[in-house]
Amino acid sequence: MTDSSSVDLSKDAAARAAVALVENGMKLGLGTGSTAKVFVDRLAERVHAEGMDLRCASTSKATADQARSLGLVVEELDDLGWLDLTIDGADEVDPDLNLIKGGGAAHLREKIVATASDRMVVIADQGKVVDCLGKFKLPVEVIPFGWQSTRVHIERALAELGLEGRPVILRERDGQPVRTDENNFILDLALEEIHDAKSLANALSAIAGVVEHGFFLNICNLAIIGRPDGSVVELRREDLE
Repeated sequence: MTDSSSVDLSKDAAARAAVALVENGMKLGLGTGSTAKVFVDRLAERVHAEGMDLRCASTSKATADQARSLGLVVEELDDLGWLDLTIDGADEVDPDLNLIKGGGAAHLREKIVATASDRMVVIADQGKVVDCLGKFKLPVEVIPFGWQSTRVHIERALAELGLEGRPVILRERDGQPVRTDENNFILDLALEEIHDAKSLANALSAIAGVVEHGFFLNICNLAIIGRPDGSVVELRREDLE
């Protein structure tokens, strides 16, 4: 079995386990990214097989398009109100169920949807589980106006936290800045290790021009980690308390 097929099986195992958590009549948040995409596929299969009645809110235009193409009902979050459950992927998961998200440039909407839910469940493969957050670059969504000044403020904030000299990189595709669904830019912070995520999160949130950072701290209730053999491991927040 190749590495890529092992990862695919891991994602599918996590997605299927998450689909089993969905109950008829739920208002459900749909995440964004490669593992969330698998989840939406598997969810649609179950909805059609069982005739389930679900109302979904999406964390990105891409996920909304996918879900609607599969026959799922997707509505605006404001029309749905509070959600029962959000299921999403993550770029990193630490032992305390803190996350880095935003590799798909959707962490603003993902955080809004996740925090408008009774529970957030993360699905991921084993490669996303880390001892310390930071190897994956921390995404920070910023407004385009004055973004270079915002980057300077971010660099100063990093220096104050002992992270001076770490690269703050404008995310680009085909030579142009990546635009989020809100038409903003993404700055990726190459930090390697983050030992005080809460202080950094607070510092970033206080900077004018920063829309949202990719830290999801104390938001995830359950992480379902898929294994290459098709099994899963569940990490629960209540087990940490």
